[in-house]
Amino acid sequence: MTVLPIPRLQLGEHSSRTPRAEGEQRIAAIDIGSNSIRQIVADVSASGTIRVVDEMKAAPRLGTGLHASKLLAPEPMRLALESLARMATLARQLGASRVEAVATSAVRDATNGSLFLQRIRQETGLKVRILVGEEEARLAFRSALAHFELGKGRAVVIDIGGGSLELALAAEGLVEHLTSLPFGALRLTEQFLRGGKRTKSIRKLRKFIREEIRNAIPSRDWRGATVIGSGGTFTNLAGIYLARQGMQAARTVHGTKIPRAEVEHVLDLLSEMSPDELLAVPGLNSGRADIIVAGLAVVAEVLARVEPRDLTASAFGIREGLLLDVARVTPTVADPGEARQRSVREFAERCHYEELHSRQVQRLALQLFDALAKRLGCAPEDRQILSDAALLHDVGYHINYQGHHKHSQHLILHADLLGIAPHEQVMIAHVARYHRGSEPDARKHEAFGRLDKPTRQRIIRLAALLRVADGFDRGHIAAVDTLRPRRTTRALRITATPVPKAKSLRLELWGAARKCTLLAELLGTPVDIVGPDGVPVRPAEMDEVVE
Repeated sequence: MTVLPIPRLQLGEHSSRTPRAEGEQRIAAIDIGSNSIRQIVADVSASGTIRVVDEMKAAPRLGTGLHASKLLAPEPMRLALESLARMATLARQLGASRVEAVATSAVRDATNGSLFLQRIRQETGLKVRILVGEEEARLAFRSALAHFELGKGRAVVIDIGGGSLELALAAEGLVEHLTSLPFGALRLTEQFLRGGKRTKSIRKLRKFIREEIRNAIPSRDWRGATVIGSGGTFTNLAGIYLARQGMQAARTVHGTKIPRAEVEHVLDLLSEMSPDELLAVPGLNSGRADIIVAGLAVVAEVLARVEPRDLTASAFGIREGLLLDVARVTPTVADPGEARQRSVREFAERCHYEELHSRQVQRLALQLFDALAKRLGCAPEDRQILSDAALLHDVGYHINYQGHHKHSQHLILHADLLGIAPHEQVMIAHVARYHRGSEPDARKHEAFGRLDKPTRQRIIRLAALLRVADGFDRGHIAAVDTLRPRRTTRALRITATPVPKAKSLRLELWGAARKCTLLAELLGTPVDIVGPDGVPVRPAEMDEVVE
């Protein structure tokens, strides 16, 4: 099932004077949750493009003490009102034509919730609508549908707030069931994790929520489904996971895939930590350190029920779903791979890439991968990494030629690429960076050295293939048709066959021969670059050809 394009959220200038295209409208959306209040101001076009103008967040923790008292406490309400006044002012100053504000679990459950909404209206001018739990789940799914490829198979979208857990179960991009449960990170922390032995309390907590999770998700139908999680629990889990991999360079946690086993490992690790130790955990926001364990316990129980291989973290949630609702933009359904392919291509086009050369290098790199991946120890998923890096390897020309490989790395790291997990984006950037110039060196190159060893090894293997492929199009004229690697008793021979109209492969053979050193080191054998005549090229003997 395929309908394009997918609505996109893009970062923009923080100014009321930001130029707007004809037909765009500026909208502000505010989500008043149990733990935090979040605002987004964005320009929405008639075609469905959504460009973020500004954002604001506060954490008054309206849900504090709610489970016991059933009331919103005075201090959290005061802090919330101050934050909402600032948000209303920002929306007006940025010229928003409409401000849509909604309240979720805390205000919904509190006996004084309606009085609080009256105070908001009187003191800020904002008219707030209370969402029922199923509506929260629908908005979370709508946001996920706009940012992930859910056109095939079954998906479970989870949103964990401070007061509640929302679940949306969907098949082929269509919702089958929505549910809301009172299992928010702040609520459960107050119920189960205030004092006492943490390990015993977590076991009790998990047992408490397990039966409700079983009733909410029929295991027979949803086992192995794609799992997407939104909310602070998931973004912080993704941040911790990326930090553990040395991926601090990732520009966003959006799209991070976290193995199911890693969720249990992180939960066990954090469960044993003191409050001060939690504050020092890399990737964990200090404002969420005291409630992260309860949130992770909920995640672990959902995953135990669904049994996926991993889960994907979303940086977008109910707030963005609300924005799409207000803008009357219908998220569309895309099959796996479509958003990624389109996003990479559009980024390359924005950088004015040389399409003929880039696609030729991509094609030759994948020929080498298909022939040599097993010998190099590459994983199947490395093929897509190499494909994207090959297409983008020269985008640094957009800045200038000198050091363009380093410019390529910077541009890719900071690109807005859909369908690509943060750790993949970091790898793509590094593989592109090492298509020329010095070889990867963990001691000399700081960003590369911060990555964990398995990731560095994957980058080195793919960079070795990309270097040779790039050399085979040294003249940027796509003269090589096919590459045929073959192992002999003495060396690996890579024979190049020209396209029918090619006059000579002299420059291409020379270029590849000069860039095969890293590949030879990895294979532990010499690499011979061979032309149609069957004679290996010796670049030192071709000194009349200069780079």
